[in-house]
This record gives sequence, structure tokens and C-alpha cells, in this order.
Amino acid sequence: MTSLLKTLFTWWNGATTGIHFTIARRGRFVGQDDYGNRYYEAKDARDSYGKHRRRWVIYNGYAEASKVPPDWHGWLHYTFDEPPTVAPLLTKPWEKEHRPNLSGTIYAYRPKGSLARGGERQRATGDYEAWTPE
Repeated sequence: MTSLLKTLFTWWNGATTGIHFTIARRGRFVGQDDYGNRYYEAKDARDSYGKHRRRWVIYNGYAEASKVPPDWHGWLHYTFDEPPTVAPLLTKPWEKEHRPNLSGTIYAYRPKGSLARGGERQRATGDYEAWTPE
């Protein structure tokens, strides 16, 4: 029951019922990435912008744009004509693997001295002088 209500009324927990209906009528499945996001393209250019057919992503879980890998991002924004399932993006050996934004999660970066790591920071060195108003 809860997932049905989420589908009906929230857009940030995946696609709404209206989007599922629109994609079923007007879209075709193109592919899926490693994060479980699904990508679609319009069958024709009836409701598209300019000469491009409309493209969609249905997020797996919470809708967060940084969950889209670079190759799919390029396809969504018409940088590449072919989706990564047809023409994969060539990666250099020195490139790191894509990671979504981890802020707000337990995997977020927490430097020494942050409140999330206990709030203890190193003492300031001799070049630090506290400002006092005159």
C-alpha cells in the first residue's frame, strides 16, 4: 500500500503513475545502467523539443541526478546519438569509476575535525591569531 501511494504522489521516489503511463504509450526501452536506472526514448518526435526525440531516465530508488553515469548523461543530453548499449563510451585507464554524490549518506567524506567524526580537530599552529573586535 505504501509503495502504491509513493508511486501516485511522489516524484522523488521513482517515477509517478503518469510517467509510467506516458512511457508505456510513447516511449521505448533503450537500456539500463549498473545502478538500475532505466532509460527510454520517444518513439516519435510529436512532443519533443526541436528535432530531437524526448529521452527519459527512471531512477532506481531516490531521484538523484548524480546517479546517472557519464555515458548515459551524454546520451540523455544529446551529446551522443547512440546509447551506451550500442556505442559504449571509451574510457581511459587512468579514469576513476563513476560514483554518485554521497553527501548526506553514511559514505560521505568526513574530514578530521568534522562533527560527524567527533568534532576533535588539531590545535592551531603558531601562525594562527584569533581576531578580537576593537
